[in-house]
Amino acid sequence: MSDFLQQMAQSSRARVPVSVSADADTVVHPLILNGFDLIAEVKLSAPSAGVLCAPDDPMAAVVAQAKAYAAGGAAAISVLTEPSRFGGSLAHLRAVARAVDVPVMRKDFLVSPVQVHEARIAGASGVLLILAILDDSVLEACLEVARGYGMFVLLEAFDGPQLDRAARYVGPGVLLGLNCRDLRTLDVVPERLTALGSRFPAGAVRVAESGLYTPADAATVAGCGYALALVGSALMTSEDPAGAVAQMVTAGRMEGARCVSV
Repeated sequence: MSDFLQQMAQSSRARVPVSVSADADTVVHPLILNGFDLIAEVKLSAPSAGVLCAPDDPMAAVVAQAKAYAAGGAAAISVLTEPSRFGGSLAHLRAVARAVDVPVMRKDFLVSPVQVHEARIAGASGVLLILAILDDSVLEACLEVARGYGMFVLLEAFDGPQLDRAARYVGPGVLLGLNCRDLRTLDVVPERLTALGSRFPAGAVRVAESGLYTPADAATVAGCGYALALVGSALMTSEDPAGAVAQMVTAGRMEGARCVSV
């Protein structure tokens, strides 16, 4: 595990609640896919890019951004809840889940199944689980909680061996993402998305993560067999996030249709 992931996992452990007892007051929205789709991400900052958005009213800005994503046709919205490096919070997740009618995913460095319960209570319809920081027993416990709620899970891998390990978990309600970020430098290496495409286990719903900024990038990964892309920084800095989402989705679907017809 990289130093960065170790730091994030340690920080997450300090945020694990002792227990959760309240019920969610929002429904679980199903993740509906239509050939090629976007998981559009809301985050105020990122370690690799610094501050992405510094609004006077962060909560209002987060909600407005999420509504724009939904209007642009995002299949799901990822909300960062990590506070120390990404400017996120569970309050952002709660607000977004109540403001849109598409599934909302909690993105964080989850280390306990209790945090999956916490995500659902806050309104999440899905969660990100990072293979590199979870051993099999904790990962299986987190998946069991998510399945019990009917939530989708995005398993995140960073390399070939992690994609191999994920094979046993591929199934209904589970997406498998490849993050092309180099965790030593935090630089993105987009070539990994194509180079490791053959390492995905059979039947996996592939998600391309990091390094996607333009409609052409969306078309490239769609042509390589990815069903979704997770896009954050490019959308957070766009003057027209709804339009940016729509253009990336359209480009991905056009390329996917072209590949099928060929």
